[in-house]
Amino acid sequence: MVSLFEFREGLSVSLRALRANKMRSVLTMIGIAFGIWAVTMMATAIEGVGRAFEKSTSAFGSKVVYIQKFAWASGEEEWWKSRNRRNMKVEYADYILHHATLIDAVAPAVATFKDASFGSRTMIAAFITGTTHYYQEASGTTIAEGRFFSQEESDGGRPVCAIGANVAETLFPNIDPIDQVIKVGGFPYRVLAVFEKQGGMFGAFTSDNRIYIPIRSFMNQFGTRRDVTLNVRVAQSADIEDAKEELRGIMRKVRQLNVGQEDDFRINEQELLNRLFRSITAVIASIGFFITGLALFVGGIGIMNIMYVSVSERTKEIGIRKAIGARRRTILFQFLAESAIICMIGGLIGLLFAFPSSLLLNQVLPTAMPLSVVFVALIVSALVGIVSGFLPAYKAAKMDPVEALRYE
Repeated sequence: MVSLFEFREGLSVSLRALRANKMRSVLTMIGIAFGIWAVTMMATAIEGVGRAFEKSTSAFGSKVVYIQKFAWASGEEEWWKSRNRRNMKVEYADYILHHATLIDAVAPAVATFKDASFGSRTMIAAFITGTTHYYQEASGTTIAEGRFFSQEESDGGRPVCAIGANVAETLFPNIDPIDQVIKVGGFPYRVLAVFEKQGGMFGAFTSDNRIYIPIRSFMNQFGTRRDVTLNVRVAQSADIEDAKEELRGIMRKVRQLNVGQEDDFRINEQELLNRLFRSITAVIASIGFFITGLALFVGGIGIMNIMYVSVSERTKEIGIRKAIGARRRTILFQFLAESAIICMIGGLIGLLFAFPSSLLLNQVLPTAMPLSVVFVALIVSALVGIVSGFLPAYKAAKMDPVEALRYE
């Protein structure tokens, strides 16, 4: 172990050596700074996108499942197979509600794109969703203002609607939307509610860009030949896997599937998206860190080369120090400290540039720089310095003092 005196002396000698070769030290630091900048930018992008994705998937609800004929994550073969399946039906919702024991609510939903307008303002291709009064409870969405349509309004197909935050901002920038009448696909609807803004990466799949109308009204005005999604909220006390298995049994019965027949529906949930995202980001991160790691590797080679030069230039100094009693570990620590200091300063420079760069990148891609990323960057800097400087330092520590004093 290096004593406190040896530690302080080693740092002092290392810092003097860096000051004596300022230009060489600065150029070496720039190489490391670029490598740390690249690694940090990659880490902040992955962290930022990960957080944005988690926030986005939370809009789907942690205990909400979606029964559809398509799977959210499927290959081309699965997609073609799903395309030819029978459509889901609105009537399934009532059957599930009366036979399932592990759910709180179920709401069918159908969708189309129509222009929505109020006065002179128009929202092109708004996402129109037809559903029932159970939707808010089944989806777990939150209303910021007003109320969702009632069972009477839903069953009667009344011309009422609830709108998302982006719809409200587009059509009603300066006035309260509640009780205003908008045109949806040319038909008038009175606004009852505005949903709380969800944000995130899934756009129309959240409530922000949607207009919700009673499903009966939707079918009357926009057609009945629609595929249906069943939004099901699992009971808080129930395990989601148990609920999915119960729903699978009910769906097989209502779809009249025989034993041995493959399911012709899918039960989708938030966790499917999370697993898919994690697998994709793992591949991207591996490739990205490999590429950015090359910059650190090149910087490390530069450090090693400079340290070999430094050892050669200070051979006589090493000989003198060993002749007056300096031990191998003292010499080893001195050169390792020098290499690590160069890399740590380079790492700090890289971080200083990475922070404003991440703010610029955040304009097009979500980024986040938590303290963990900063600490990892500094640790990587130190490790690059230690690994790159070890062989030159070991060479210096093993020098014979007599031979070193003869060196010219």
